[in-house]
Amino acid sequence: MLDYALLDALAAVVRHGSFDRAASELNVTPSAVSQRVKLLEERVGSVLVKRGQPCVATTAGALLCRHTERVQLLEAELTGHAPASPGMRMARWPTLRVAVNDDSVGTWFVDAVAPFCVEREMLLDLVIDDQDHTAQLIRDGSVQGAVTTQAEPIQGCRSTRLGRMRYRAVCAPAFFARYFADGVNRDTLGRAPCVDFNPKDQLQARFVRRITRAELDPPTHWIPHVAGFLRGCVTGLGWGMCPERMIAPHLASGELIEIAPGKHLDVDLYWQSWRLSIGWLDDFGAMVRQRAGELLG
Repeated sequence: MLDYALLDALAAVVRHGSFDRAASELNVTPSAVSQRVKLLEERVGSVLVKRGQPCVATTAGALLCRHTERVQLLEAELTGHAPASPGMRMARWPTLRVAVNDDSVGTWFVDAVAPFCVEREMLLDLVIDDQDHTAQLIRDGSVQGAVTTQAEPIQGCRSTRLGRMRYRAVCAPAFFARYFADGVNRDTLGRAPCVDFNPKDQLQARFVRRITRAELDPPTHWIPHVAGFLRGCVTGLGWGMCPERMIAPHLASGELIEIAPGKHLDVDLYWQSWRLSIGWLDDFGAMVRQRAGELLG
C-alpha cells in the first residue's frame, strides 16, 4: 500500500525542483521532505530523485509522480462533482500543471484556457519550455499535459493536432537597410545579428538553412522572454522569427518588415495528455483543442 504523504513529498520535489520549495508548499521542513522521499525510496527499493539544481525524477520516480498526479486529479474531480458541503468541498482548488512554449502563452493559450479555469475554479501551473522540448516534461512526470511539436503519442498519452503557428523573419526597417541592402543571402545573414530565445530555439537556424542551405554562426542576442524578444526586433537589436499573430500590428504600422517575404516557417502544434480518463483533464484538453482550432491556423 502506497503512503500518499510520501508520494506527495516526491511529487512536490519534482514539481518545484527543490526540497526547500517542496517544503514550503507542504508546510513542513526541508528535512521532513528529505526524510519522506528517502523512506519512499527505501520502500520501493529504487532511487526516485536525482539530487541537484534542479532535482529531477528518475524513471521510477517519474512513474510514481504520474500516479500521484492522477490520484490528485481524480480526487479533485470527485470533490468537484459532489454536492456542496463543508465536509466535501476542497480547501484548495485543483491544479493543472501544463507545459507550453512561450510563444503560445504570449499569443493564444491563455486566452483559450482562461474561461475554463474561471468556470471550473481550477488553478493553472504553466511550465514554459521550447515547443520541441515540452514533450519531455510530460514523459518524465513533471506535467499532466503539454503543447508540443511531437505528433507521436508519448507512452500512456494521447496526441491531438491543435493547428499551426506561422513564424515570419522580421526586423526594423533601419536594421534591414544596414545589413540587408545587398540582399538576404549567405554573406549578409552571416554578418547580421539575430535574436534567439535560448539555445533550444532553432527557428532562426532553420530559416537560415532554408535561405542559404548552410549552417551559419551569426552574432546572436539571447533574450529568453517573448515580449523582450519582440522588442529586440522592433528596436533594431537583430532580426528574429516571430509569431505572425503577435507581429501583425507591427507589420501594419511599419515598425517591422519581413526580411524575406513569403519565406515563413510553419510549426505544427499538438496537445498531449494522459490517456487515462480523468474528467477535469479530458474536459480541459477538449477545450484547448476547440479554442486552438479557432485561434491557430
